[in-house]
Amino acid sequence: MKRKVLAAILSMGVIASMAGCSSGQKEAAATTGATTAAATEAATTAAETAKEAASGGGSHKVYLITMDQMDQHWVNVDAGAQKAVKELGNVDYKWLAPDVKDDAKQIECINNAVAGGAQAILLAANGPDAVTASLQEAMDAGVKVVYVDSAASLPAIQTLATDNKAAGKTAGDEMIKALKANGIESGKIGIVNVNAATASTVAREEGFRSAFEGTKFEILETQYGEGDAAKSKDIAANYITQGCVGIFGANEGSTVGAGNAIQEAGETVIGVGFDKSDMILQLIKDGYLLATMAQNPDVMGYEGIKTAVNALEGKDTGDKNVDTGVSVLTKETIK
Repeated sequence: MKRKVLAAILSMGVIASMAGCSSGQKEAAATTGATTAAATEAATTAAETAKEAASGGGSHKVYLITMDQMDQHWVNVDAGAQKAVKELGNVDYKWLAPDVKDDAKQIECINNAVAGGAQAILLAANGPDAVTASLQEAMDAGVKVVYVDSAASLPAIQTLATDNKAAGKTAGDEMIKALKANGIESGKIGIVNVNAATASTVAREEGFRSAFEGTKFEILETQYGEGDAAKSKDIAANYITQGCVGIFGANEGSTVGAGNAIQEAGETVIGVGFDKSDMILQLIKDGYLLATMAQNPDVMGYEGIKTAVNALEGKDTGDKNVDTGVSVLTKETIK
Protein backbone atom coordinates (compact mmCIF):
# COMPACT_ATOMS: atom_id res chain seq x y z
CA MET A 1 0.00 0.00 0.00
CA LYS A 2 2.86 2.43 0.86
CA ARG A 3 4.40 1.76 -2.56
CA LYS A 4 1.07 2.41 -4.29
CA VAL A 5 0.53 5.67 -2.39
CA LEU A 6 4.10 6.78 -3.18
CA ALA A 7 3.60 6.01 -6.87
CA ALA A 8 0.41 8.05 -6.91
CA ILE A 9 2.12 10.98 -5.16
CA LEU A 10 5.06 10.89 -7.58
CA SER A 11 2.81 10.79 -10.62
CA MET A 12 0.66 13.63 -9.31
CA GLY A 13 3.82 15.63 -8.68
CA VAL A 14 4.68 15.34 -12.37
CA ILE A 15 1.14 16.36 -13.27
CA ALA A 16 1.10 19.39 -10.97
CA SER A 17 4.22 20.78 -12.60
CA MET A 18 2.56 21.25 -15.97
CA ALA A 19 -0.60 22.82 -17.41
CA GLY A 20 -2.90 21.69 -20.22
CA CYS A 21 -6.28 20.05 -19.86
CA SER A 22 -8.69 21.89 -17.53
CA SER A 23 -11.39 20.69 -15.17
CA GLY A 24 -14.95 21.97 -15.22
CA GLN A 25 -13.92 24.30 -12.40
CA LYS A 26 -11.02 25.65 -14.54
CA GLU A 27 -8.44 23.78 -12.47
CA ALA A 28 -5.06 23.27 -14.08
CA ALA A 29 -4.20 19.65 -14.92
CA ALA A 30 -1.34 17.77 -16.53
CA THR A 31 0.07 18.09 -20.02
CA THR A 32 2.79 16.15 -21.78
CA GLY A 33 6.21 15.49 -20.30
CA ALA A 34 5.66 12.69 -17.79
CA THR A 35 8.42 10.15 -17.92
CA THR A 36 7.69 6.62 -19.12
CA ALA A 37 8.43 5.25 -15.65
CA ALA A 38 6.07 7.67 -13.92
CA ALA A 39 3.31 7.02 -16.47
CA THR A 40 3.70 3.26 -15.98
CA GLU A 41 3.51 3.61 -12.19
CA ALA A 42 0.39 5.79 -12.54
CA ALA A 43 -1.27 3.27 -14.84
CA THR A 44 -0.47 0.42 -12.43
CA THR A 45 -1.88 2.43 -9.54
CA ALA A 46 -5.09 3.11 -11.51
CA ALA A 47 -5.49 -0.58 -12.28
CA GLU A 48 -4.99 -1.60 -8.64
CA THR A 49 -7.39 1.06 -7.40
CA ALA A 50 -10.00 0.02 -9.98
CA LYS A 51 -9.82 -3.55 -8.68
CA GLU A 52 -10.38 -2.34 -5.13
CA ALA A 53 -13.42 -0.30 -6.22
CA ALA A 54 -14.86 -3.25 -8.10
CA SER A 55 -14.72 -5.29 -4.90
CA GLY A 56 -16.65 -2.62 -2.99
CA GLY A 57 -13.81 -0.75 -1.29
CA GLY A 58 -14.22 3.02 -1.23
CA SER A 59 -15.71 5.44 -3.76
CA HIS A 60 -15.63 4.91 -7.48
CA LYS A 61 -13.38 7.47 -9.19
CA VAL A 62 -15.03 8.53 -12.46
CA TYR A 63 -13.91 11.22 -14.91
CA LEU A 64 -15.95 12.92 -17.63
CA ILE A 65 -13.80 14.06 -20.57
CA THR A 66 -15.56 16.16 -23.22
CA MET A 67 -14.37 17.77 -26.47
CA ASP A 68 -14.08 21.24 -24.94
CA GLN A 69 -15.53 23.59 -22.32
CA MET A 70 -17.06 26.08 -24.76
CA ASP A 71 -20.45 24.58 -25.55
CA GLN A 72 -23.42 24.60 -23.22
CA HIS A 73 -24.01 21.06 -24.50
CA TRP A 74 -21.06 19.79 -22.44
CA VAL A 75 -22.19 21.77 -19.39
CA ASN A 76 -25.47 19.86 -19.62
CA VAL A 77 -23.65 16.51 -19.93
CA ASP A 78 -21.79 17.45 -16.73
CA ALA A 79 -25.06 18.44 -15.03
CA GLY A 80 -26.57 15.04 -15.81
CA ALA A 81 -23.46 13.31 -14.52
CA GLN A 82 -23.54 15.33 -11.30
CA LYS A 83 -27.18 14.40 -10.77
CA ALA A 84 -26.32 10.69 -10.94
CA VAL A 85 -23.30 11.21 -8.66
CA LYS A 86 -25.54 12.85 -6.05
CA GLU A 87 -28.08 10.03 -6.25
CA LEU A 88 -25.51 7.25 -6.01
CA GLY A 89 -23.45 8.78 -3.22
CA ASN A 90 -20.40 6.59 -3.81
CA VAL A 91 -18.71 8.34 -6.77
CA ASP A 92 -15.65 10.58 -6.72
CA TYR A 93 -16.35 12.59 -9.88
CA LYS A 94 -14.40 15.12 -11.93
CA TRP A 95 -14.95 16.82 -15.30
CA LEU A 96 -11.87 17.42 -17.49
CA ALA A 97 -11.91 19.12 -20.87
CA PRO A 98 -9.59 21.04 -23.22
CA ASP A 99 -10.29 24.76 -23.58
CA VAL A 100 -10.83 24.19 -27.34
CA LYS A 101 -11.38 21.17 -29.56
CA ASP A 102 -7.90 19.74 -29.95
CA ASP A 103 -6.83 16.10 -30.24
CA ALA A 104 -3.53 16.56 -28.40
CA LYS A 105 -5.21 18.33 -25.50
CA GLN A 106 -7.89 15.67 -25.21
CA ILE A 107 -5.17 13.01 -25.14
CA GLU A 108 -3.59 14.93 -22.25
CA CYS A 109 -6.93 14.82 -20.44
CA ILE A 110 -7.11 11.04 -20.80
CA ASN A 111 -3.53 10.62 -19.57
CA ASN A 112 -4.19 12.98 -16.67
CA ALA A 113 -7.31 11.07 -15.67
CA VAL A 114 -5.36 7.79 -15.58
CA ALA A 115 -2.54 9.43 -13.60
CA GLY A 116 -5.18 10.82 -11.23
CA GLY A 117 -6.46 7.32 -10.45
CA ALA A 118 -9.48 7.13 -12.75
CA GLN A 119 -11.34 3.83 -12.52
CA ALA A 120 -13.81 4.81 -15.24
CA ILE A 121 -13.90 7.48 -17.94
CA LEU A 122 -16.92 8.94 -19.70
CA LEU A 123 -15.51 10.19 -23.01
CA ALA A 124 -16.88 12.36 -25.81
CA ALA A 125 -14.18 11.66 -28.39
CA ASN A 126 -13.04 14.60 -30.49
CA GLY A 127 -12.29 12.13 -33.30
CA PRO A 128 -12.55 8.37 -33.72
CA ASP A 129 -8.83 7.61 -34.12
CA ALA A 130 -6.62 10.30 -32.57
CA VAL A 131 -7.17 9.25 -28.96
CA THR A 132 -7.09 5.48 -29.46
CA ALA A 133 -3.48 4.92 -28.31
CA SER A 134 -3.93 6.73 -24.99
CA LEU A 135 -7.38 5.22 -24.59
CA GLN A 136 -6.02 1.73 -25.13
CA GLU A 137 -3.38 2.37 -22.47
CA ALA A 138 -6.14 3.41 -20.08
CA MET A 139 -8.14 0.27 -20.85
CA ASP A 140 -5.05 -1.88 -20.42
CA ALA A 141 -4.62 -0.31 -16.99
CA GLY A 142 -8.12 -1.51 -16.07
CA VAL A 143 -10.03 1.73 -16.65
CA LYS A 144 -13.64 1.27 -17.78
CA VAL A 145 -14.66 3.46 -20.74
CA VAL A 146 -18.14 4.68 -21.62
CA TYR A 147 -18.75 6.93 -24.63
CA VAL A 148 -21.12 9.88 -24.40
CA ASP A 149 -22.18 11.82 -27.50
CA SER A 150 -19.31 10.71 -29.74
CA ALA A 151 -17.38 7.43 -29.77
CA ALA A 152 -13.79 6.59 -30.61
CA SER A 153 -12.82 3.56 -32.71
CA LEU A 154 -12.11 1.26 -29.79
CA PRO A 155 -14.95 -0.87 -28.38
CA ALA A 156 -16.22 0.42 -25.04
CA ILE A 157 -18.71 -0.73 -22.43
CA GLN A 158 -21.48 1.42 -23.86
CA THR A 159 -22.14 4.37 -26.17
CA LEU A 160 -24.86 6.86 -25.18
CA ALA A 161 -25.55 9.19 -28.08
CA THR A 162 -28.07 10.66 -30.47
CA ASP A 163 -28.81 8.73 -33.66
CA ASN A 164 -26.95 11.49 -35.46
CA LYS A 165 -27.58 10.34 -39.02
CA ALA A 166 -31.33 10.14 -38.45
CA ALA A 167 -31.35 13.51 -36.66
CA GLY A 168 -29.36 15.08 -39.51
CA LYS A 169 -31.92 13.84 -42.01
CA THR A 170 -34.68 15.34 -39.86
CA ALA A 171 -32.84 18.67 -39.98
CA GLY A 172 -32.70 18.45 -43.78
CA ASP A 173 -36.38 17.56 -44.01
CA GLU A 174 -37.28 20.57 -41.86
CA MET A 175 -35.26 22.88 -44.09
CA ILE A 176 -36.77 21.52 -47.30
CA LYS A 177 -40.28 21.88 -45.89
CA ALA A 178 -39.64 25.52 -44.92
CA LEU A 179 -38.03 26.37 -48.27
CA LYS A 180 -40.91 24.89 -50.24
CA ALA A 181 -43.39 26.72 -48.03
CA ASN A 182 -41.64 29.91 -49.19
CA GLY A 183 -41.96 28.83 -52.82
CA ILE A 184 -38.29 27.86 -53.14
CA GLU A 185 -37.76 24.59 -55.02
CA SER A 186 -34.05 24.94 -55.83
CA GLY A 187 -30.93 26.82 -54.77
CA LYS A 188 -27.61 26.51 -52.95
CA ILE A 189 -27.30 25.05 -49.46
CA GLY A 190 -24.28 25.62 -47.19
CA ILE A 191 -23.03 23.35 -44.40
CA VAL A 192 -20.98 24.61 -41.46
CA ASN A 193 -19.42 21.62 -39.71
CA VAL A 194 -16.88 21.20 -36.90
CA ASN A 195 -14.19 19.18 -38.67
CA ALA A 196 -13.89 16.17 -40.94
CA ALA A 197 -13.08 13.72 -38.13
CA THR A 198 -15.67 14.06 -35.34
CA ALA A 199 -17.93 11.05 -35.84
CA SER A 200 -21.11 12.60 -34.44
CA THR A 201 -21.09 15.72 -36.60
CA VAL A 202 -19.93 13.81 -39.70
CA ALA A 203 -22.96 11.53 -39.27
CA ARG A 204 -25.24 14.56 -38.92
CA GLU A 205 -23.94 15.97 -42.17
CA GLU A 206 -24.40 12.63 -43.90
CA GLY A 207 -27.99 12.46 -42.74
CA PHE A 208 -28.63 16.08 -43.74
CA ARG A 209 -27.27 15.54 -47.22
CA SER A 210 -29.40 12.42 -47.67
CA ALA A 211 -32.56 14.48 -47.21
CA PHE A 212 -31.73 16.44 -50.38
CA GLU A 213 -31.24 13.44 -52.64
CA GLY A 214 -33.55 13.68 -55.63
CA THR A 215 -34.24 17.40 -55.13
CA LYS A 216 -33.10 20.34 -57.25
CA PHE A 217 -31.11 21.91 -54.41
CA GLU A 218 -27.31 22.11 -54.68
CA ILE A 219 -25.34 21.42 -51.52
CA LEU A 220 -22.03 23.28 -51.60
CA GLU A 221 -18.73 21.96 -50.30
CA THR A 222 -18.72 21.75 -46.51
CA GLN A 223 -16.73 24.35 -44.59
CA TYR A 224 -15.25 23.72 -41.12
CA GLY A 225 -15.25 26.18 -38.22
CA GLU A 226 -14.00 23.90 -35.41
CA GLY A 227 -17.22 24.54 -33.51
CA ASP A 228 -16.17 28.15 -32.92
CA ALA A 229 -19.09 30.58 -33.26
CA ALA A 230 -16.99 33.44 -34.66
CA LYS A 231 -15.31 31.27 -37.32
CA SER A 232 -18.64 29.68 -38.17
CA LYS A 233 -20.24 33.10 -38.58
CA ASP A 234 -17.60 34.07 -41.15
CA ILE A 235 -18.19 30.82 -43.05
CA ALA A 236 -21.97 31.33 -43.02
CA ALA A 237 -21.59 34.94 -44.13
CA ASN A 238 -19.57 33.74 -47.12
CA TYR A 239 -22.29 31.23 -47.97
CA ILE A 240 -24.84 34.04 -47.86
CA THR A 241 -22.79 36.14 -50.31
CA GLN A 242 -22.80 33.11 -52.63
CA GLY A 243 -26.58 33.24 -52.66
CA CYS A 244 -27.36 30.26 -50.41
CA VAL A 245 -31.02 29.83 -49.53
CA GLY A 246 -30.30 27.57 -46.57
CA ILE A 247 -27.47 26.98 -44.06
CA PHE A 248 -27.02 23.98 -41.76
CA GLY A 249 -24.97 24.14 -38.56
CA ALA A 250 -23.74 20.75 -37.33
CA ASN A 251 -23.21 21.64 -33.66
CA GLU A 252 -23.80 24.42 -31.14
CA GLY A 253 -21.02 26.78 -32.22
CA SER A 254 -21.73 26.19 -35.92
CA THR A 255 -25.43 26.90 -35.38
CA VAL A 256 -24.87 30.07 -33.38
CA GLY A 257 -22.46 31.32 -36.07
CA ALA A 258 -24.97 30.60 -38.84
CA GLY A 259 -27.78 32.35 -36.97
CA ASN A 260 -25.64 35.41 -36.25
CA ALA A 261 -24.59 35.66 -39.90
CA ILE A 262 -28.21 35.47 -41.07
CA GLN A 263 -29.18 38.14 -38.54
CA GLU A 264 -26.36 40.44 -39.60
CA ALA A 265 -27.01 39.99 -43.32
CA GLY A 266 -30.71 40.65 -42.98
CA GLU A 267 -31.36 38.06 -45.68
CA THR A 268 -34.20 35.55 -45.87
CA VAL A 269 -32.09 32.42 -45.42
CA ILE A 270 -33.37 29.27 -43.73
CA GLY A 271 -31.03 28.31 -40.90
CA VAL A 272 -31.28 24.91 -39.22
CA GLY A 273 -28.86 23.58 -36.64
CA PHE A 274 -28.01 21.29 -33.76
CA ASP A 275 -27.99 21.53 -29.98
CA LYS A 276 -29.83 23.67 -27.47
CA SER A 277 -28.39 26.76 -25.83
CA ASP A 278 -29.77 30.10 -24.68
CA MET A 279 -28.25 31.81 -27.73
CA ILE A 280 -29.70 29.30 -30.18
CA LEU A 281 -33.15 29.52 -28.60
CA GLN A 282 -33.05 33.31 -28.81
CA LEU A 283 -32.05 33.20 -32.48
CA ILE A 284 -35.02 30.91 -33.15
CA LYS A 285 -37.41 33.17 -31.22
CA ASP A 286 -36.15 36.18 -33.18
CA GLY A 287 -36.67 34.38 -36.49
CA TYR A 288 -33.02 34.09 -37.58
CA LEU A 289 -33.00 30.31 -37.22
CA LEU A 290 -35.87 28.05 -38.22
CA ALA A 291 -35.12 25.10 -35.96
CA THR A 292 -32.53 23.18 -33.99
CA MET A 293 -32.19 19.49 -33.27
CA ALA A 294 -32.09 19.41 -29.47
CA GLN A 295 -30.26 16.45 -28.01
CA ASN A 296 -30.50 15.18 -24.44
CA PRO A 297 -26.96 15.69 -23.11
CA ASP A 298 -28.11 15.48 -19.48
CA VAL A 299 -29.34 11.94 -20.17
CA MET A 300 -25.95 11.04 -21.63
CA GLY A 301 -24.14 12.19 -18.48
CA TYR A 302 -26.69 10.74 -16.06
CA GLU A 303 -26.92 7.30 -17.63
CA GLY A 304 -23.19 7.28 -18.40
CA ILE A 305 -22.30 7.56 -14.70
CA LYS A 306 -24.71 4.78 -13.83
CA THR A 307 -23.29 2.53 -16.54
CA ALA A 308 -19.74 3.21 -15.36
CA VAL A 309 -20.60 2.35 -11.76
CA ASN A 310 -22.43 -0.81 -12.82
CA ALA A 311 -19.35 -1.86 -14.78
CA LEU A 312 -17.07 -1.22 -11.79
CA GLU A 313 -19.37 -3.23 -9.55
CA GLY A 314 -19.64 -6.11 -12.00
CA LYS A 315 -23.32 -5.51 -12.72
CA ASP A 316 -25.23 -5.62 -16.02
CA THR A 317 -24.52 -2.54 -18.15
CA GLY A 318 -27.31 -3.02 -20.68
CA ASP A 319 -27.17 -2.45 -24.43
CA LYS A 320 -23.93 -1.52 -26.17
CA ASN A 321 -25.58 1.40 -27.97
CA VAL A 322 -28.25 3.63 -26.45
CA ASP A 323 -30.06 6.30 -28.49
CA THR A 324 -30.65 9.22 -26.13
CA GLY A 325 -33.12 10.89 -28.50
CA VAL A 326 -33.62 14.27 -30.17
CA SER A 327 -36.39 16.88 -30.37
CA VAL A 328 -37.07 19.46 -33.08
CA LEU A 329 -37.30 22.91 -31.51
CA THR A 330 -38.95 25.73 -33.46
CA LYS A 331 -40.50 29.05 -32.49
CA GLU A 332 -43.80 27.22 -32.07
CA THR A 333 -42.43 24.46 -29.81
CA ILE A 334 -40.07 26.46 -27.58
CA LYS A 335 -41.66 27.01 -24.17
